[in-house]
Amino acid sequence: MSLTDPHTFAGAYALDALDAEERAAFEVHLDACPDCRLEVAEFAATAGRLALAVGITPPPALKDSVLRQISNVRQEPPRTGRDPQVERSSGRSLLWMRRWMLAACFVAAALGGVATWQHQEAQDAQQQADQAQASAEQVAAVLGASDAKTHATSLPDGARGIVVASKRQNRAVFTASGLSTPPEGKVYELWFDDHGTMRPAGLLDPDRNNQITLMDGTVDQASGVGITVEPAGGSKTPTLPPVGLIEFPA
Repeated sequence: MSLTDPHTFAGAYALDALDAEERAAFEVHLDACPDCRLEVAEFAATAGRLALAVGITPPPALKDSVLRQISNVRQEPPRTGRDPQVERSSGRSLLWMRRWMLAACFVAAALGGVATWQHQEAQDAQQQADQAQASAEQVAAVLGASDAKTHATSLPDGARGIVVASKRQNRAVFTASGLSTPPEGKVYELWFDDHGTMRPAGLLDPDRNNQITLMDGTVDQASGVGITVEPAGGSKTPTLPPVGLIEFPA
């Protein structure tokens, strides 16, 4: 199959919106087009940043928690030698004032906690966004490298794995599309095959079927890339045979 204008398929490819024939044809074009490799990386990075653009709201149970604490705090009126009627009236006023002040303190404390929580959440989100941006720039550098080479392999259940490696950048990018969910408590782990010695190169997100990731470590003298299923957290050496193996041409 030939694509009418393959340059217009980068976005659809990044979002895994091409059928099998279109994907195969575009990958042939991708191997020879650094502009499209860069565009695919930018689309993938943008999708990742959009996923971080979420609103932060207080926990739903916050209001109930504040009101419950107010109702459980016992308050006593002051004991004085004044007229009992006046004392009862003053006591009630003071009681409600104290309850109001107590409520205000609880609300202030709760809102202060929410503000701290929101600030921490915002900091975490910003840190994730910065990391995603740095990773996206590295991915783009590899995909846009003039010496980048594309290597593809079939994975279980019709999935597809692609490695783009650049000796000049000394890094590699792995892209998976249609990846099946690993068994419970397992993850996919990437490896650099250093002529028979497998070197850990990062874990894939078990909850994502389509993803693009900068592999950990450098390409160096790697002769290929392997993908295995490992226990959650990964392994130092493969525990099972590879479900996918990509060999780099000599």
